[in-house]
Amino acid sequence: MTEPDASREALLAEVTTDVVPSWAILVVQLNNLVAERLGVTDTDVQCLHVLGRHGPTTPGILAKHVNLTTGSASRMIDRLVAAGCVRRVADPHDRRKVLIEPTQEGLDRVTAAYAGLVARTRDDLGEFGDAELRTIVRFMRTAERSTAAEIQRLRATDDLKGAP
Repeated sequence: MTEPDASREALLAEVTTDVVPSWAILVVQLNNLVAERLGVTDTDVQCLHVLGRHGPTTPGILAKHVNLTTGSASRMIDRLVAAGCVRRVADPHDRRKVLIEPTQEGLDRVTAAYAGLVARTRDDLGEFGDAELRTIVRFMRTAERSTAAEIQRLRATDDLKGAP
């Protein structure tokens, strides 16, 4: 292997086996702390992120987004309703269906909980030029698609024992 190839392999290894996993663990820890402060579970916080990003949705679709059974999703929704973070509303297109939508209070509480990280991240990104920021966005979107594809693959096989 030539030196540039070894250097590239070292960088790829650093990103894939050190930097991204270390960051992911910290994100999980942060989400746990936010959930604790909001008086909900970490899955409930994921639900609030999904609703904030995608808007109102049915309990079944919400369950798929946060990897829960419909029964577990119902309990999650009950907790979030009790915490004042979401509400059940009639679907305007099909009155027989119920949609789950975030309350303004719920969105405000989540926004406040992550305000420190958002501010730190904006400060950190201030050191990067526009081309670097576009590269970061491209990487994060690619990683998001790859992660979603891996989730689908694992759900389809339902077997981690044979995973490499």
